[in-house]
Amino acid sequence: MSISVLGPTFEDLAVNVGKNISNISYIFIGRSGGYIFGSLLGGTLFDCMNPYLLLGLSLLVTGFGMCTIPFCTQALLLTGLMSSIGVSMGVLDTGGNVLILNTWAEQAGPHMQALHFSFALGAFVSPIIAKLLFGPHEDIGGGVAPANSTAPAATTPDTHVGGAGGGHAFMWVYIVIGSFVFLSSFLFFLLFSRGSYSRDNPPGGASGKPPAASRHHTALVVLCVFFFFAYVGAEVAYGSFIFTFAKDYAGMPPPQAAGLNSLFWAAFAACRGVAVFFAACMHPGTMILLSLVASTVSSLLLCLFSREAVALWFCTGLYGASMAATFPSGISWVEQYTTVTGRTAAAFVVGAALGEMVLPAAVGFLLGRFPDQPLLMYLSLATAAFTSILFPVMYKLATAPAHQSRKPRPRGGRPDADDGEDRQALLDSGANEEEEEEQENDADQWNDTDFEVIEMDDTASPASSPSKASCPPHGTEPGGGASFSDTKSLVGDSPRRKLMFSLAREKRD
Repeated sequence: MSISVLGPTFEDLAVNVGKNISNISYIFIGRSGGYIFGSLLGGTLFDCMNPYLLLGLSLLVTGFGMCTIPFCTQALLLTGLMSSIGVSMGVLDTGGNVLILNTWAEQAGPHMQALHFSFALGAFVSPIIAKLLFGPHEDIGGGVAPANSTAPAATTPDTHVGGAGGGHAFMWVYIVIGSFVFLSSFLFFLLFSRGSYSRDNPPGGASGKPPAASRHHTALVVLCVFFFFAYVGAEVAYGSFIFTFAKDYAGMPPPQAAGLNSLFWAAFAACRGVAVFFAACMHPGTMILLSLVASTVSSLLLCLFSREAVALWFCTGLYGASMAATFPSGISWVEQYTTVTGRTAAAFVVGAALGEMVLPAAVGFLLGRFPDQPLLMYLSLATAAFTSILFPVMYKLATAPAHQSRKPRPRGGRPDADDGEDRQALLDSGANEEEEEEQENDADQWNDTDFEVIEMDDTASPASSPSKASCPPHGTEPGGGASFSDTKSLVGDSPRRKLMFSLAREKRD
């Protein structure tokens, strides 16, 4: 809610500080820079602080910033507030993902999907609150903001927030959202006061990770950063430019283009909600694979039929649905093969934030240079193909067995004793094949053989022996020598007699 409310109230913020839109567009850069810094800071602090305290403080800073924005009349101060909110939200994003993994470990799939569904739900609800609840109604000072179906109410700079700072009536949405964030921070402080979190257990169930996790951890994290960079960049670029693309390139009327944009985000939010239930019975890798296939097919159809209205409606909904579960499923999938610490989650969030900044900016730049080309659809297809190729590489790396180093030979050049035992075991197994066949043929005589061996042991042992424990193995003592010679005299060419001798030696050992 705190992130998405900036879009529908951006013009009102400009009026509130006495600037136009182009003169305060740098607040997006300030918030994005703060978000990246907050992600890195949160990844470091999360590994050395109580997560409930850290998230509670971050929410407290966010709520304070949201409630202060309507009373801010200086552009520089507004940029500073946006940067501080970006820092706190970066900490929240990183810490929230890691806390989910640390709390539920291998069962974190549905909870991770629910966390990211709440992101989509807040982004969907926030503009509705801004435009429908506070936009066209009377303000506290008694003025009326005229409602216009085509132009936002932000274009009328006559209404104020009760004379406080010159903000518009629906700028109260910042206070409502800030109050909600304050309530959330109170709940985290309550958890912190109960002391219900312990770092004694390994985070994320690290003890169950395969040996390859520690060997390929860095490479796997780097590939995941590129994966999230492409995925989030394509998601934000499509959601930001599909309205312009449908209106200018496909020739749709503005209301239909706006409906197409709403369809993308509605399908995105709805499928994230459905993914909560699928994650309870489906492997994260399977969900990622299905998402990649659907995004590749839909983006390919969008490239081939970019001017067809029916194809745009159908494929936009399919593309939004296919993008919904990729990010939370990706984090749950990585957690199965390596430990996702605070720094690891910070790397994922930073990669996603960089993709959110770079790819939409590149699309906006190229659309001005090549307005007659469906560059948005080309970007969607390129990122879908890139992630579809990258994910099997990540899977191969994650499941690759650790290379077992061979034991060094002793300096004297003597072969390793274990190797000699292995070779002897192989030779023994080969030599015993004939004996096993003979045993199958003489299965009915096994009991008789066993009794004969017992009798041999009894007759060979001296009668004056106080205990069998005093007789050394293999007949090295005189008493044992008689037993060994008597047993050896029974050994001939018969496989049965070989078996009798082998059983006698085993019993003596």
